[in-house]
Amino acid sequence: MCVTNKVISTPYIDVNMDIPESHPRYISLKTRQKLVEGVEKGITSKAGLIAHGRGEALDYMIGEETIEPALKAERAAVRAILDADDPVISVNGNVAALVPGEIVALSNILKAKLEVNLFHRTDERIDRIIKWLKEHGAEEILGDEPDAEIPGLDHARALCASEGIYTADVVLVPLEDGDRAQALSKMGKTVITIDLNPLSRTSRTADITIVDNIVRAVPMMIELEPLDSAFDNDENLADVLEHMSKRLLLQAGELS
Repeated sequence: MCVTNKVISTPYIDVNMDIPESHPRYISLKTRQKLVEGVEKGITSKAGLIAHGRGEALDYMIGEETIEPALKAERAAVRAILDADDPVISVNGNVAALVPGEIVALSNILKAKLEVNLFHRTDERIDRIIKWLKEHGAEEILGDEPDAEIPGLDHARALCASEGIYTADVVLVPLEDGDRAQALSKMGKTVITIDLNPLSRTSRTADITIVDNIVRAVPMMIELEPLDSAFDNDENLADVLEHMSKRLLLQAGELS
């Protein structure tokens, strides 16, 4: 047997494959394809593929639809951003790959700045994401020349723009990890997140947690009227968990 150090690349999705709309997993496969294309473009990190898979599993539990608690959180998020003095939308590699045009449209409609912030940060990835967003209609994007740091973080995610996330009063951080959400909250900011895991540290830390797939949530926020009533994040998360529990019990009953 011949042993070689040659690495054979076998992508699990052909980025050029034509997925028929009749396929029962059409939307899911197209979403995955966008992320793979994001990796090919140098926009999305490989770790982002793993993060998406975890979220997709939770989306199954929700029913792969925008449920009422998610709609309420989306409307509350729209209200909070519209009422803000200096709102900012943080963009990472997965966001840029999955909803580039939609996130740009949302920032324009809600008059919120865009800032690129990455866990796996390199100047090259930052530049590529900024270029990609500009190809989708963005004009001004922060993040390539960070001149401030979020207190309490010792990772590259602490780097931010003084005229962006650092001084923002409301920050939308989709697909975020908990420690930065906590750090932003400690700075006194209103934190909004999109997270399919209602039990995550990010979900529990945020002031408004949208438990929805980002490919549904952002387009929905573009269309929704802002919420005019009070919003309680803990109560809303409890409603999400109740929905998931009832759905799982129903599925279990059908299988028994």
